[in-house]
Amino acid sequence: MDSQINLPSSLEVSRINALPSAAYYIPDFISDEEEQAILNKVETAPKARWRQLTHRRLQTWPSDLVQDTLLDARPLPDWLEAPVVSRLLSIPLSDTEPNIFTGSPHGRPNHVLINEYPPNTGIMPHKDGAAYYPVVCTVSLGSSLCLNLYKSKQDGALDPEPVWRILQEPRSLLITTADLYSEYLHGIEPISADIDLSEQTVANWSLLRSPSSYTDGLNQRQTRTSLTYRDVLKVSKLGAKLGPMFKRR
Repeated sequence: MDSQINLPSSLEVSRINALPSAAYYIPDFISDEEEQAILNKVETAPKARWRQLTHRRLQTWPSDLVQDTLLDARPLPDWLEAPVVSRLLSIPLSDTEPNIFTGSPHGRPNHVLINEYPPNTGIMPHKDGAAYYPVVCTVSLGSSLCLNLYKSKQDGALDPEPVWRILQEPRSLLITTADLYSEYLHGIEPISADIDLSEQTVANWSLLRSPSSYTDGLNQRQTRTSLTYRDVLKVSKLGAKLGPMFKRR
């Protein structure tokens, strides 16, 4: 295996202990070369793949969801399948569960959302909803930024102050499950730099590849691209029948 890759013996080794539910962080999930290869594929994807929002753009593979259902059941293209999915499935969760997707309907992720975040760009606090199995695997490319986790107040209103921050470095993998998926909201502030970074303010500080890079408490953002892997619970029967007919691209 590439010397830049440092996969844990099990996900338990990479658990973010500062968080109340199961979340895991692996700083060296892919190599520099793999990062650049994926970014090149993202950039050269057909223009029709991009959806332009007000301040950012995104891609969905193999397709968008319609009424929480994946209509296009084609396999993910090779550049999204390897090395990410094969590594996700190779890391044991426990002695009885071979990997994080063991209990999911399809035993693996079948959908990838690619988001591009230039500096000063973020996303409002939100939940991913009921369309997915409650495991979210996010690979970060290009730049670091903080993911904020929020909790609603007793009256149902959103507390504007995040309860935790997770710093996601380039080439890292973040996995969130259980209550962190269903009970907490997550979002990214639209700022040019993350500030006040320290062992006291960043939940995964002890798992970072290079915490010394942030000893001044500052992360100056550049363009960060995220790959979010999930298992869509419902797949169109028609799409499932057509899926084997298509080849990966």
